[in-house]
Amino acid sequence: MGVGGGNFTLTIFYKFGMNHHQLNNSLEKILQKYNESFASKIFIEESLEADDLMLVFGLNQETKTRNKQYWGRELGMCWERIVKEICRRTCDSFSETIREGNDELCDFVVGLDAIDTKYRIGSGDSGTLKKFRQYATRLNNIGYHPTLLILRNDSLPQAINTCSMGGWQVISGSDTFNYINQTTGFDLKLWLQNRRNLYSIGQ
Repeated sequence: MGVGGGNFTLTIFYKFGMNHHQLNNSLEKILQKYNESFASKIFIEESLEADDLMLVFGLNQETKTRNKQYWGRELGMCWERIVKEICRRTCDSFSETIREGNDELCDFVVGLDAIDTKYRIGSGDSGTLKKFRQYATRLNNIGYHPTLLILRNDSLPQAINTCSMGGWQVISGSDTFNYINQTTGFDLKLWLQNRRNLYSIGQ
């Protein structure tokens, strides 16, 4: 019994003691892999600064935070419809979205600018960014200039960089309002500011 017990103890010690370094390295690799993944998914908190579209509806950041996904989606659709309608009514070179199969490569077109509108890019989702890169390539191949018009300035830097490197001209914040003004002759920023709290929620 004593001999057998001793051999068993030695075997356990050899098995775990001698391979401890290898096990440690394997676990470290797992942690490193996830650390790299997490580092690429750092989410920048939305700025507390209210934008001109929010203020039309009397929205503040506290209200948006309660359901960030909802407000981001709805304000994004509102932004798209406003910008598209301005361009439709003021630009002779306006045309609807470019479709290839089931894919809509942009929201609409003005001249050679294939425009996609975003309220804010707040996610580094790899599938979404891959789609943006593919669409930019396809638009370039048929002679268009992929152009992103983003309302807010606090988008995820990595996502913005990926879009830029993928072939999109990324315009945001005050530059977006300047682009719209120069392209259409319509001062959207002033128009929105003149409507602050006009549709305040709860009134």
